Amino acid sequence: MSAEVQAPEARTLLDGGDAVALDVREPWEWSRGHIAGALHIPLDELGARLHELPHDRRIVAVCRSGSRSGAVVAALRQRGYDVVNLAGGLISWHAHRLPLADAGEVA
Repeated sequence: MSAEVQAPEARTLLDGGDAVALDVREPWEWSRGHIAGALHIPLDELGARLHELPHDRRIVAVCRSGSRSGAVVAALRQRGYDVVNLAGGLISWHAHRLPLADAGEVA
């Protein structure tokens, strides 16, 4: 299983209910636009909020460019989660003209 998914594949997973998006950006970034239905847990809070993550679905980790979420993938995989990184982050999502909730400027 690849540790990354491209934006169109991620949307298919999310729309089909086979995955949940985990947005690890800061609150100010989230407020500028995010994937509808995403779970928002800023990176610095993730360790204390692991109990909020599902074990029954794949997790698509999301940040602005894919860097922070890439680190999250490595850490969560070590803990047994089925998690992949959104390749290119929300920059890629936006470039594919995929929808964002509360969309403004992608932060």
